[in-house]
Formats: sequence, C-alpha cells, structure tokens
Amino acid sequence: MEHDNLNPCLGISAIAVHQPTWELQNDWFGEAMPRKFSRHTGIEARGISLEDEVTMGLRAVRRLQAETGCDLAQCRGIVFASPSFLPPSVAGRFLTPEQAHQERPQVAARLLAERLHATHSRTLGLNWFCCGYSRALSLVTTRWAPRLQLNQDEFVVVVIASRISRITDYGCSQTAGLFGDMAAATLLAPLTSRRYPAHFEVLHADARREQIDQPAFDFQQRQQVPVPTPDGGVARAGDRIVYTLDGMAIADAAPRQMSDAVAAALHASQLNGSDVDFVVPHQAGTGIVRFTGMKLEEYGIGGELINGLTQRVGNVSGCSVPFALRETWDRLGGLIACPTAAVGSPGRPEVLRGCVLLRSTAYHDRQRTQAA
Repeated sequence: MEHDNLNPCLGISAIAVHQPTWELQNDWFGEAMPRKFSRHTGIEARGISLEDEVTMGLRAVRRLQAETGCDLAQCRGIVFASPSFLPPSVAGRFLTPEQAHQERPQVAARLLAERLHATHSRTLGLNWFCCGYSRALSLVTTRWAPRLQLNQDEFVVVVIASRISRITDYGCSQTAGLFGDMAAATLLAPLTSRRYPAHFEVLHADARREQIDQPAFDFQQRQQVPVPTPDGGVARAGDRIVYTLDGMAIADAAPRQMSDAVAAALHASQLNGSDVDFVVPHQAGTGIVRFTGMKLEEYGIGGELINGLTQRVGNVSGCSVPFALRETWDRLGGLIACPTAAVGSPGRPEVLRGCVLLRSTAYHDRQRTQAA
C-alpha cells in the first residue's frame, strides 16, 4: 500500500494530556440541565481551566517532556490549535483591535514557543474547532514533513488547547454542559527514530469543509450570563461573548460526516472497510458516537468502536482524539481510523470533517504484548 500524502513517513511516538483540577459536576446545573442530558451524552462532569490556552498548552508539553525526556532543542516545529479562540470575523465584531490580536492562534503559537524557549522551531497556529487535530496532522504530514526532512532525533509537536468554558453560555440548557477544557501534546517523529520510536504510523490525515443546508453555529454577546465559580457558586458575566449552536443540526450531521470521512480516507489510502481494526472517533458524546458506528456499518467499515470517554471530561473538542488515543493506548493495534467532525465558520452553512488513519508499529505491538 502506498502512502498517498505522506513523504517522509511520520509516526506518533507519545501523547501527553493536561487536565484542569476543577471538575464541574452536573449537579451544578440543577433543574436547568435536561433530564436526558447524561443519558444521551454520557457526560457527568467536565474540567474547567482557570488558566489561558497558552498556559494549558505549556503544561501539556512539560508533561510530554517529563514522560518522554524529549529535548526541545531538537523540536523543529510546533503546531498550536485552539477551538476556543474567537475567529477573526467574530473578534473584529466584538473586540478592540488589541483584543482581537490576542485571539489569533498564530500569535499564541509564537508565544508558546517563546515560553518553551523553542523559538528556533517553526510555528503554526490554527483553530478548526473539533477538527483541529486532524487538520494539524494533515498540515504537518503534507506540508512540513517534506520540507523539514527531520533526522532521527528531531520531531514536531502538535499542541491542542481547548478552553471552551470561556465562551460558553452557562444559561443555555442545550449547550451549557457539553464541553470540557483540556490540553494535549503529541510528539511526531520519523519512523526511523530510535530515540522517539513510533507507536502509530500516520498513514493518512486530512480535514475539509462540507456544505450543509443552513448555518448551525455563530457567536453572540450577552449580558448577565451565569458562570460557575470554583466554590460551587454562580457569578454573573456582562458583555460575555458566547457561542450559539443548533445542537440538533450538528447531531444529525456529525455521524454522517465522520463516517464519510473514514470512507474517503480509506479510499484515498487504497484500503477497505474490513481492514479497520479500531475506530477512535471524536468523542462528541455517546449518542453521536453510537450513531457514527451505525453509519460506518452502512459503509462496511468494521473494527471495535471506542465510545464512552466523555463521562468525566465532557466533549474536549480538538483534544478528543489524542485524549482517546492515550486512554486506549495499550488496547489499540492494527489499522485505526480517527474521524472528526466540527462546526464550520460562524454564520455559514458548513461543517468541518477530517480523518486520521494510523497503523500500529511493530514496536507498539511488542510493547502491547508485553503489557498484556
């Protein structure tokens, strides 16, 4: 099988996760939370960060360093993706020019590199909401890897930092409990690396926009929005910029888009649905993942479906796939499909979708066998 869009080949050597210490339980919402919420989403609590996205990303990379011993002097590139940064059209509508400048992911990417003392690294900042991980891996494998020509001791880090709590309308019964905060750092190294041996070879990575019938996502500025406080209380925030979401439209589109993304990735990679051993989809909620599994079956795509990881963290957006990979690390083997789906640009009739195809390496399979 040929690698359709990757030259040279990279693999995932390690993933580190930073979770906030503050965990907001469903009880905080009281009667405002629909009775069926937990049953439909599987979410019982979610993390809330009091730190900004760059600091969260910094903590994830520091954890990656602690767990792998990676030397950032050998880091050739840092991709920083955050779904909680306001898109330019929204920032320009509600913020001053100075404030809007701070919402640019590229500015955050450079700041992260500075705080890591890795200013020698190439940087890239992006949003792409819940598809940020698949978009980031796509850009690294198709654009950066051929130019960087990494040697065996060099690597690239993909950092996802999601703090959607800062743009959540906690007074909205439909969306208030969905998202949790988290940061994740993924180390990508050449398959030939001995210092950072790959566990999962990246066979394919892509992300794209798809049209839908009508806009399902936007932002508004609202007054006196209830927000949780660490002591379990409630504060009121004025002039709070919050996202608005047509949950039913997204719940209908996401399973179809994720299954379509897997089918397209398999076709591009000259693989069949029967080749898939595991599907690790974006953990938007147990219901959406379950419906995604049903759509995958219509394509003849098999494999064990990973679901149910939202219980204590919520939908962690772009961190979802790396978090799920880390949580199931020792279980995974063979061909692994990781589809994602997301809202599109605010006010536009579109959604995003992506897929990463991974194959476990001989090194990973040996480690997995030993662990068993």
